[in-house]
Amino acid sequence: MQESPIADLHVHTTASDGTMTLSELPAIAREAGVDVVAVTDHDRFHPDLDGPVVERAGVTLIRGIELRVDAGDQRVDLLGFGVRETDALTETVAAIQRDRIERGRRIVDCVEDRLGVDLGIDPAEGLGRPHIARAIAATDAPYDFDGAFEDLIGDGRPCYVARDIPTFDEGVATLRAACDLVALAHPFRYPDADAALELATDLDGVERWYPYDGSRGHDATGGDGARLDELAERRDLVRTGGSDAHGRTLGREGPSDEAFERFADELGLGVASQ
Repeated sequence: MQESPIADLHVHTTASDGTMTLSELPAIAREAGVDVVAVTDHDRFHPDLDGPVVERAGVTLIRGIELRVDAGDQRVDLLGFGVRETDALTETVAAIQRDRIERGRRIVDCVEDRLGVDLGIDPAEGLGRPHIARAIAATDAPYDFDGAFEDLIGDGRPCYVARDIPTFDEGVATLRAACDLVALAHPFRYPDADAALELATDLDGVERWYPYDGSRGHDATGGDGARLDELAERRDLVRTGGSDAHGRTLGREGPSDEAFERFADELGLGVASQ
């Protein structure tokens, strides 16, 4: 793992299921030694970022998005960087958020009925299962955050509700028209990593660095990283990286200097690596 990367290109805020507000982000980034942050909230671009790239308190903020799409045999996440507000993306995000609200309401109702608790959640845009898991952990029910997923709201569990999301082709087309760069997020988190990597060949980039093992025990900074490097070189893909932060710790992972320079050039950042 890199020490003190200058860029963290995968960060979530309270606009989706993170715990850090946008106003807090610059100070937290500076404390972590991070100069460039991509704000990639789930299925929405941050409403308080007024351009694809902005400067806030000495930190470069890239307006991004993490979009869940249906690839047929599995669902994967796409990262869009340098978001512009096109009609198609705005409509896609609005539809997804309406579905998130309804889905969240159904999950909350199921959990409250099953456990006999009041979660105190009023479903709104940006609602995700982590919000619900935190609320469950805060009750007297015998579940912590991880247990809420494992026993109640995780995929296939009693209170799980599937989401209505765009197809892979729809998502890629929408993001390509709105973003400077589209990449596959955390490729070894998916049940079929080989199929996910094949999808990446139709994109602009792939997330090469992220700080945790995937669901199949892969580590993108270990042996599988070399595989991603080879894929990126063979397909001329931009390599991205980030902490996938949902809390208040930034800079746990990020792109190498060489990869960041390529990324910055693609977005026209005019930012040199340090």
